[in-house]
Amino acid sequence: MTILVLAPHADDEVLGVGGTMARLAAEGEDVVVAVLTGHGEKPHPLFAPDAWDQVRQECQESCSILGVSRLLFKELPAVSLDVMPAWQINTTVMEVLEEVKPDTLYVPFANDLHKDHGAIAYAASVAARPYLPIGKSISRILAYETLSETHLSPAYIEPAFQPSSFCDISNFIDLKVKALSAYKSQLQPECMPRSLTCLRALATLRGSHIGVEAAEAFVLLRETC
Repeated sequence: MTILVLAPHADDEVLGVGGTMARLAAEGEDVVVAVLTGHGEKPHPLFAPDAWDQVRQECQESCSILGVSRLLFKELPAVSLDVMPAWQINTTVMEVLEEVKPDTLYVPFANDLHKDHGAIAYAASVAARPYLPIGKSISRILAYETLSETHLSPAYIEPAFQPSSFCDISNFIDLKVKALSAYKSQLQPECMPRSLTCLRALATLRGSHIGVEAAEAFVLLRETC
């Protein structure tokens, strides 16, 4: 079985799906990560081209720790997807799906505060429509939560993340923490969302929902058989 995680930015994948990826890789599944944003083809309004060098090296180290078999980097312009034509984003995501041909797909939550996350979630919905050939081949699509983005949209205005699927990562939480530790440029101080303490705290909370030490939670968007 081939698992594909669509990450708008490097580190989203480990924050949302790190433990599940490690577990599936340990079970012999083919786990692929696609990081979809970078500098872009044109001069970026905020960042120099080399701004991604360190974080991409960190991403490679992190994914290696988790047992990811393939890591793809695309060049949609980061923090700019809300002003890009949707068809360009959709095309990039479609190309990734056609290249990887996943059985299971993990995508960011559509109502995350970060506009890049919403754009990628929308593009995945377009590209993986169940009546299209590539959509037919994907049996499960799940949305993951990302610390610092998923729970910050205005209450009662945007639908909240309410998980309907859980993965027990009790045996892999330490590996997930180690993988996030590789992102030295992205880690935040303790008590901030993207810290090792908060990563463990969320895993403990989600684990309590199903009576285990640690878990990751997802919204099941579609399942076909």
